[in-house]
Amino acid sequence: MAQFFKPQKKSTQPQRIEFTIDTLDHHCVGIGRHQGKAIFVEGALPGETVKARITEEKKHYGHAALQQVVTPAANRIAPFCGHYRECGGCSAQHMSVDDQQAAKAAGLVSLFERLGNIKAPALEPVLSGEDRAYRRVCRLAIKFDKNGRCTRVGFRRRNTNDLVEIEGCPVLAAPLSALIAPLRACLNRLKSQRELGHAELIQSEQGIMLLLRHTGRPNETDRALLVEFAAEQGIDLYLQANDEQIEPLHQLFEPSYSLDGLSLAFAPGDFIQVNGPINQNMVAQALAWLGATRDDKVLDLFCGIGNFTLPLARQAREVVGVEGEQAMVARAEENARRNGIDNARFYKADLSGDIVGMSWAREGFDLVLLDPARPGALEVMGHVAKLSPKRVVYVSCNPVTLARDSQVLVKGGYRLARLGMLDMFPHTGHLESMALFVRE
Repeated sequence: MAQFFKPQKKSTQPQRIEFTIDTLDHHCVGIGRHQGKAIFVEGALPGETVKARITEEKKHYGHAALQQVVTPAANRIAPFCGHYRECGGCSAQHMSVDDQQAAKAAGLVSLFERLGNIKAPALEPVLSGEDRAYRRVCRLAIKFDKNGRCTRVGFRRRNTNDLVEIEGCPVLAAPLSALIAPLRACLNRLKSQRELGHAELIQSEQGIMLLLRHTGRPNETDRALLVEFAAEQGIDLYLQANDEQIEPLHQLFEPSYSLDGLSLAFAPGDFIQVNGPINQNMVAQALAWLGATRDDKVLDLFCGIGNFTLPLARQAREVVGVEGEQAMVARAEENARRNGIDNARFYKADLSGDIVGMSWAREGFDLVLLDPARPGALEVMGHVAKLSPKRVVYVSCNPVTLARDSQVLVKGGYRLARLGMLDMFPHTGHLESMALFVRE
């Protein structure tokens, strides 16, 4: 007679483990080994024995949430923000800034050698600045609490979509941090609280801008309340609808920032670097590494509103900037006009697609600079190599894609001559870096 047995069910309880952390990755995340598998634990330091709960398990590695530091490392420090344990904004306040930079620098070199199979040169000195009140741009999460029947404002909880309500943030520019509590009070007066998305706070040299995502159609009473709030706070306020259209509700100034003696105008929704002083130093270093002269024609890919293009134009014979957003192209052209620059041209192009047939792509260039978003620039790297410029400077906010993309240049006859890190985002796992490639 056949016998049937019910298979034992796998336990759905998350596994809790105790092990020792050996090293850090480039995100300042602790890495240890448990049962032969690498386990990544945010908030843990090398040399520490920790208890952690497995949150994700793959064949060769896993991720775990830190529950207890059994044996703390001697270099562990107390976080300076009361929301640090739960807020997902910062992830490395338990480390000194020097230790953060050392971990990121080591991770950068390791990525080039492991992913790019490229021997990295000695790193340049880290470009760093203030580690508090450095952010001039932030996005605030907004959530209507059905139980409390109120609107909460803050940042996303670490590794979740939940919201951590905050009163202020010590890494935000002080005027932005001071605006959070009054903004919350204003939003709680609106009838359309359930239709709010998120808010962006941006500090320009002229003042603060608030870009408020609204998924519905606020009535006249709500509009009046928002305008009253903006007037009281002395800020500009814009509404952004679901179709991405932006409507000014209260506008006092045209925002801009200074860079290398230039004035760059921008609009809400445009990308600007969050750390103004580091951006200044970054542009200066990129220009020095590229070494453009009046004999050189330069290509600037992913040029945005002209952050690198316009300073380059004052050194080079001609600069061509290419950007995927038409609004940014228009802003770059206007920035060239407002600064009296007539040797810069700008084009809109999808740099993740085929660019070979485009007119600007068929021109010759002596130097190339590129500053892509996190996905990198793999699709365009082959074309850059074919252009055969003397030097290429690659600015990256993702060292993984930088190391990957660099292989194309090295295989195309270029040498990684200089490599450096910029501490654009202290106390976070984000890493900005810059690489110089020289044609052999």
